[in-house]
Amino acid sequence: MSLAEKITLTAEAYLKGEETAEFKHEYQNGEVWAMVGATDNHVTIAGNLFVLLKHHLKGSPCRAYISDMKVRVEKADAYFYPDVMVTCNPKDQANTQYKQHPVFIAEVLSPSTEAFDRGNKFNAYRQLDSLQTYWLIDTQAMRVDSFTRTQNDDWLLHSYTKVDELVEIKRIEVQCLLKELYEDTLPT
Repeated sequence: MSLAEKITLTAEAYLKGEETAEFKHEYQNGEVWAMVGATDNHVTIAGNLFVLLKHHLKGSPCRAYISDMKVRVEKADAYFYPDVMVTCNPKDQANTQYKQHPVFIAEVLSPSTEAFDRGNKFNAYRQLDSLQTYWLIDTQAMRVDSFTRTQNDDWLLHSYTKVDELVEIKRIEVQCLLKELYEDTLPT
């Protein structure tokens, strides 16, 4: 399937197709599109975050997942493949095909997906009642835009840009230096 090609499917047909698909696809409101490949920096940053989370969450009821696990956003009729997510809900551990109750989602930005990740995808993710923190991680510069849900159901933005600044995910009590997320990345 070419990047410009769009097809319309039911959610059930989409899920069945993903079981044997050669490439990953995302789904929203019947529209399906192929996922594009990632750069070295993209994969390295996502990997660094996953390793950090995996280590920190060991022994807890929470689990970290990397880009091959789908998240279902029922209210938006959507299935996405976040770069990294964390769920602490036992119902998610029982579902091997997708997760529905993440507390944290991170998308590593690329020029071709940034507008969607900041716009329509974030609009869909905000409909997840469980989601507490959403990160947008830049691959071109050392920057993490962290959106945290407030008690009033608003989203508070904090941008991390200083190399030695502590970035944090309060809900799961994770902290690391910004430079740790970018370890082993290539200059852009």
